[in-house]
Amino acid sequence: MVAMADTHKTAEPCVMVIFGATGDLTKRKLFPALYNLAKEKFLPANFAIVGVGRQEMLSEEFRDQMMADLKEFAGPDPDQKLIEWFCERTHYTGGDFDDDKKLFQDVKDMLRDVCAANDIPENFFYYMAIPPNLFANVSQKIVKYGLGKDENGFWRRFIFEKPFGRDLDSAKKLNADLLKILKERQIYRIDHYLGKETVQNILVFRFGNSIFEPIWNRNYIDHVQITVAEKLGVEQRGGYYDTAGALRDMIPNHIFQLLTLTAMEPPVSFEADAVRDEQAKILAAIQPFSPEDALHKAVRGQYGEGEISWKIVPAYRSEEKVPPNSATETYAALKLSIDNWRWADVPFYVRTGKRMAGKHSSIVIQFKKAPFVLFRDTPVERLTTNRIEIHIQPDEGITLHFGAKIPGPIVNVGAVDMDFNYVDHFGEQISTGYERLLFDCMIGDATLFQRADMVEASWKIVTPILDVWSAIPPRDFPNYISGTWGPKEGDALLEADGRKWKNSIPDVAK
Repeated sequence: MVAMADTHKTAEPCVMVIFGATGDLTKRKLFPALYNLAKEKFLPANFAIVGVGRQEMLSEEFRDQMMADLKEFAGPDPDQKLIEWFCERTHYTGGDFDDDKKLFQDVKDMLRDVCAANDIPENFFYYMAIPPNLFANVSQKIVKYGLGKDENGFWRRFIFEKPFGRDLDSAKKLNADLLKILKERQIYRIDHYLGKETVQNILVFRFGNSIFEPIWNRNYIDHVQITVAEKLGVEQRGGYYDTAGALRDMIPNHIFQLLTLTAMEPPVSFEADAVRDEQAKILAAIQPFSPEDALHKAVRGQYGEGEISWKIVPAYRSEEKVPPNSATETYAALKLSIDNWRWADVPFYVRTGKRMAGKHSSIVIQFKKAPFVLFRDTPVERLTTNRIEIHIQPDEGITLHFGAKIPGPIVNVGAVDMDFNYVDHFGEQISTGYERLLFDCMIGDATLFQRADMVEASWKIVTPILDVWSAIPPRDFPNYISGTWGPKEGDALLEADGRKWKNSIPDVAK
């Protein structure tokens, strides 16, 4: 997992094939990520891109569009020569994904010609920026045309965007369908959240610093909070989002990845399977939800009209492509328990939501209170509880919160923060969050990608909640105002245990 920091390793010569090449993800994230990798000299000189989409156009037209997209999304002052380097190595073919006789034969012919023209060995990785219901079908056609198997010393890898299934049964079926034609080592289930520096730093922070790991357990930690909050609503994704909801969209992937990295035991090495073995153990140790638990340890919410940045924003049910009586949740919060020695009786509270008071993703490690006996005959009324906050976005960094004596002739204690900010220490780096993940796929490092057993274990946890929520429609939606921290039931989830959410300070203008 830290190999990229140890040595500046350039990826092997290869071709990236993007299915869904004309889509929003490609122009906003994938192309800029490749540009950033090339700028930092992580891409090989012998590299090419083959775009595949439903729209038919010439490679020249696709290159012109790619050049315009890079100028818009590759950050300030993009390098024109580097953009031209990309365009020279970019090709496109389009057609009906169901018409394998034409489209996939065209892909095969183009890959042959591209490899010959650029002196690239037949190392291919396929990025599936397409709807999940096409994953297995498109992969099967790639294999059918002899482009999917590792053979003759060449590798073939497949990156699949989330969501990977929509419940336990569909995830199992998708895994089974893919494993009929591919090896697990070829499958890279991507979660772009894992590309963020602070997320990758969790293991270094825990296991590379001897002052933290000895206290990272039930003896010292009171509870853990994980928050992924967004100010934005569903924007133009109302049609998709209404079939998914906050729980499906965020918790089995983003949030559970953060949870497992926070809670896992030390792996024997940073090899991919060693890390993922420990993550899988945490998922297996999370107490399953009974129907009763789904009613009392899970909270759902839906945003109503409100004010954000001095603007009135519409309720979820008024968003484009959302039914006026939608029962889809835009907020979800869970209380989780991990049944192992390290975390017995330490609750993990997780939440995610749209149209909240701020864009804020963090992991809060709340420590137990120190004994008060020493301060009984002093003016100190209560002690500051220690916590570590790992900030994932928008400002990546870590804060240590502790108590210190206030200057003066009497003993009094005030709360202070010790902050580490990535930008201050390492400078600002333009990143989409996909750079590390694309590079890891090219070098065959699957550490930051979910394995089949992890995907199924995640869905096993949340599916009972989804079942209860589908059987019992919410009666109070919308139940939180846009620009707030969610429904009162979300606060009550912690207040019942004598705890409170740690909210970031909201913007002055909400």
